[in-house]
Amino acid sequence: MTTSRRLNPLPPCPVFFRLVATIALALGAATHGHAAGKPNLVIFYADDLGWGELGCQGNKEIPTPHIDSIATHGVRFTQGYVAATYCSPSRAGLMTGRYPTRFGHEFNSVANQTGLRLDQVTIADRLKALGYATIAVGKWHLGAGPDYRPTKRGFDEFYGTLNNTPFFHPTNFVDSRISNDVRPVTDPAFYTTDAYAERSVDWLEKNKSTPWFLYLPFNAQHAPLEAPKKYLDRFPSITDPKRKLFAAMMAGMDDAIGRVLGKIRALGQEENTIIFFISDNGGPTLSTTSQNGPLRGFKMTTYEGGPRIPFLAQWKGKIPAGKTYDLPVINLDVLPTVVTAAGGRIDPAWKLDGVDLMPYLTGANSARPHATLYWRYGPQWAVRHGDMKLVVSKGGGTEPELYDLSSDIGESKNLASAQPAKVRELQTLWNTWSAEQAPPSAPDAPAGGKNKKGGKKKAAK
Repeated sequence: MTTSRRLNPLPPCPVFFRLVATIALALGAATHGHAAGKPNLVIFYADDLGWGELGCQGNKEIPTPHIDSIATHGVRFTQGYVAATYCSPSRAGLMTGRYPTRFGHEFNSVANQTGLRLDQVTIADRLKALGYATIAVGKWHLGAGPDYRPTKRGFDEFYGTLNNTPFFHPTNFVDSRISNDVRPVTDPAFYTTDAYAERSVDWLEKNKSTPWFLYLPFNAQHAPLEAPKKYLDRFPSITDPKRKLFAAMMAGMDDAIGRVLGKIRALGQEENTIIFFISDNGGPTLSTTSQNGPLRGFKMTTYEGGPRIPFLAQWKGKIPAGKTYDLPVINLDVLPTVVTAAGGRIDPAWKLDGVDLMPYLTGANSARPHATLYWRYGPQWAVRHGDMKLVVSKGGGTEPELYDLSSDIGESKNLASAQPAKVRELQTLWNTWSAEQAPPSAPDAPAGGKNKKGGKKKAAK
């Protein structure tokens, strides 16, 4: 690895010892040079985690000390969003920094039929080009075919499942150290959350001398609800069996994150590591007991409970510690933030929808990172402009509803009839944006997902 640090001149000595000393100094310089150079990156991506389920989000029932530590040492975004309200499109947005609807990735069925379109460049591709070691550990859900798997999308290694899976005896499992093919997991003690932590820690040790990117998308808290006895035993006071399983899964995920954070500290790399914790969408309360706090709606809706999620970030010495950031941000911002921090240049030709968050977090830019945010999920849609939100969502009516999120986070007071001009303004914004999006690519897209000729468009190869 190159380093800007100069080697000290050596005193006269035999050639052999001079060579040994020079190598030792070079190795030391390389190791410490990395610590002061390009930042590492870890993204913890929870699955179906409700907005109100973390300790730092107000949950006193389920301790999450390791996840909360990211907020303690960094920033908690009180208005963090994802670009889709469903698993696969949310991941497509995170990986590309673009609204997934721009390239037809509107539904989970895209991943089931093909995957993240091959002409889309991932954050792993971007960082690999900048000299990073890369790994994906956990639930991929961006395509199961050989060309769509993580090791073909910028990741050096993949250890996890291609789609949703049980936690015990996981299906569609791949360990690229053995093979890029799916293999059965026969170990009866295997639990995905624990195994993901173990592989992550092992990989961090192996790659400690180079800039690295660890993407850890857990399958927790997605159904089916499953947890080992060691986690269940922590919650004797929870009598509802479903809620007890949910709590145990949360404890397992928090422990796993604690193991990874502990390894980063043990390697002396915490101050040179950017850490994100984000959920892929809101919680599906009825099926898992996930709680979205005061928010209306759930996963797969465009009310706040669908796209508004726990969103934390830490970069010691760069991001102020223990702060909250109260302006809207979105998971699309991760890619430009990290690529810029790594010394890369954001090319306008990439057509990113995310922005570099660092100037906003340091106070260099006091404006909103996003004046307007958009969502489209078949016949459901929403636009947030400033603090006003226009939305059509499952659970509501067919006519757009208008809410002022600055005073009504629960979307309880529909202002549409009182403010028709604002409705027209936001409707125009959304219409213009939606016209720029691609038709849904999946052949089994829900109603509302047709191209201009009325047929359903297949994914680009």
